[in-house]
Amino acid sequence: MRGTFVVIGLLMSILAQATPVNPVEMPNDTLKARYYDLIAELRCPQCLNTNLAGSDAMIAQNLRETVRRLLLEGKTDAEIRTFLFERYGDFILYDPRWTPQTWLLWGTPFLFAVLGLWIWFRINQRAYQGPKALDPEEQDKLKQLLDKG
Repeated sequence: MRGTFVVIGLLMSILAQATPVNPVEMPNDTLKARYYDLIAELRCPQCLNTNLAGSDAMIAQNLRETVRRLLLEGKTDAEIRTFLFERYGDFILYDPRWTPQTWLLWGTPFLFAVLGLWIWFRINQRAYQGPKALDPEEQDKLKQLLDKG
């Protein structure tokens, strides 16, 4: 029992001294906040659906360091996004730019929805037009049947 307490005490003392593996050193809290905002909104080029903040890939570590370096050089957030966009394209941005190339990507689902609704209305319009009027020949046959009965 006493050995268990010793082991627990040692583990707690080790955990009390735990620090982040790569702490971000910034001269002020504003730059640190901008850094964390940027790495949260930039995507890791290697990982699927993971931002730079949550990725352990080597390229994500390099990009985090690049973002840190650019912030320390005095670059704005827009300049940093543009720098990374020029190197990695739209994939690096979780919120891609609105360009003619992306219009088709964003607009196609809406076009298919409108086309599907139009087809659905056309089919239903034909189904609910009601019965067709009888031509004179059919009217004569119907009259003969009713007269017999």
